[in-house]
Amino acid sequence: MDIKNITDSFGALAQETRLKAFRLLVRYEPEGLPAGEIARQLVVPHNTMSAHLSVLSRAGWVTSRRQSRSVIYRANLGHMQQTLDFLIRDCCAGHPEVCVPFIAAFNESPLTDSKE
Repeated sequence: MDIKNITDSFGALAQETRLKAFRLLVRYEPEGLPAGEIARQLVVPHNTMSAHLSVLSRAGWVTSRRQSRSVIYRANLGHMQQTLDFLIRDCCAGHPEVCVPFIAAFNESPLTDSKE
């Protein structure tokens, strides 16, 4: 990843509904959720949710697949890992000791997300 990809990626999450959608999809891994269910749970109009999911998809945060008449969205955990890896490696370049607490925190505790 480069700076342009990272800024585009964070830009996609820098909006409340999109961040909530991504967090919701992480909780539903690996099954994912239909677009309509995401809209329902977040109380967002379907067409608005579709636009938000498109932004997240272009930025790499979500993937989608068609299942019958529905589009199922999933969080792209690989993209999340690459983004975090970029931040740790890039920001700590030349000073790995600065990143030790962050790396240890990721390795010690399971990734959990409180439900809203």
